Amino acid sequence: MADNALTAPPPRRGAADNALTAPPPRRGAADDALTVPLRSPLSHAAGRLAAATRTSAGAVRLAELPFLAQVNVRLDAKGPAAEAVGLALDLQLPLQPNSVVRAGELTALWLGPDEWLLVGPPGSERDLESRIREAAGEEPVSVTDVSAQRTTLLVTGPRAHDLLAHGCALDLHPRVFGPGRCAQTTLGRTQVVLVARDEPRAGFWVLVRSSFAGYLADWLLDAASEYV
Repeated sequence: MADNALTAPPPRRGAADNALTAPPPRRGAADDALTVPLRSPLSHAAGRLAAATRTSAGAVRLAELPFLAQVNVRLDAKGPAAEAVGLALDLQLPLQPNSVVRAGELTALWLGPDEWLLVGPPGSERDLESRIREAAGEEPVSVTDVSAQRTTLLVTGPRAHDLLAHGCALDLHPRVFGPGRCAQTTLGRTQVVLVARDEPRAGFWVLVRSSFAGYLADWLLDAASEYV
């Protein structure tokens, strides 16, 4: 029996052994998605926006400003968190309704008595969130990255006011809605956040939900047809 045991055939390989030499799993859609380049909500309309700008002979300029960082902040404007967050960002949160405060590349928009939208350069949203949360400490504060929720359209040129007036009920004259002003309003048939830039000739930012961006681009191009 001892001699036979020495010459017994080796045990059969099981599933566990085969797994050690199995080929690596095939890449799935989730893996491939990691290498897909980012596409903005209006990447498909970039050519038409540029063409309208060229053919308007300088009357209007239309372009998308994609991937801007957008962070929604809610806190007590009269509480200690407001001052602490302002110091951390080197920017005082605006307290006047529909006003804008800018510091460097960061812009703060007043949306309500306890709500602001911070707009910064692409890729800065995580840093903004971290700085706000750290500054607020134990104070109640809501910080939400909404960068993917909206895209931004730039509307400038001598006829920018006239163009927007086709579908916006606000008085956009620089004396009324000039630099340092913003508003949540309707343009065409969609809700937007409208921001007057630093000087009248710099035009406007139009922040629109990504799902309505295509509609708004078509609306702007149609409204701009009289200038092209």
